[in-house]
Amino acid sequence: MDVCVRDALLEYLLVGPNGAAHESLFTTPVAPSLFNTALILLGAEPGKNASWRPKEPRPSDEELMNGVSPWVVEPPTGSSFYMYVGWRQGGETYFFRMEDLLRDLSRGHGMTRHAWVYLGSRMVRGADRDDPDEQAFAADLYGNVINVSFFSEGYTVLTAALPECVEQTIWMPNAWLIPERGERVRLIVSKQRIETVSPDLAKTLPEVAPPKPLSR
Repeated sequence: MDVCVRDALLEYLLVGPNGAAHESLFTTPVAPSLFNTALILLGAEPGKNASWRPKEPRPSDEELMNGVSPWVVEPPTGSSFYMYVGWRQGGETYFFRMEDLLRDLSRGHGMTRHAWVYLGSRMVRGADRDDPDEQAFAADLYGNVINVSFFSEGYTVLTAALPECVEQTIWMPNAWLIPERGERVRLIVSKQRIETVSPDLAKTLPEVAPPKPLSR
């Protein structure tokens, strides 16, 4: 996958060529349905998407002005995976938990480490104007593979699973950790945590260019 957004708000982690690239940290030429198949082969079963309902009683206007959410958020649940990103640069290996590459503006902190939940996207109608009953895999149709912020449609393959992901304006890349836009890095998805990168895995990581020199 390639580095995409480095200095703007994020709603997605990974999208395809026809996805919301202007809101995604990474892009990939791999079809979402192929990525979905790989996770199924790892034993993934579709989980439950995030949901939210109004708080009862409703917070007061003063509480709302002070940032109290009017919603009760139920995070996604289901088959979960840990994600890592790796590359090589100047003879060094760089290997990060995915969350470490994301910044939570509401707390001034990196995203809390957690397991991401498998949704498996779903089939939707209306992909073919000549045949409105024709169905398509939603992630292929819309091109969005992994979301950071919650979306009620559940069209993505994987989703973040933290309550704070109900917010869509608090996520940005940790740009100082990420290679330049367009550089290729590797996504590693695992059912268990990976504490260290093995030498064999390190050999497969793509080489990226060094940072641009400072202008004078």
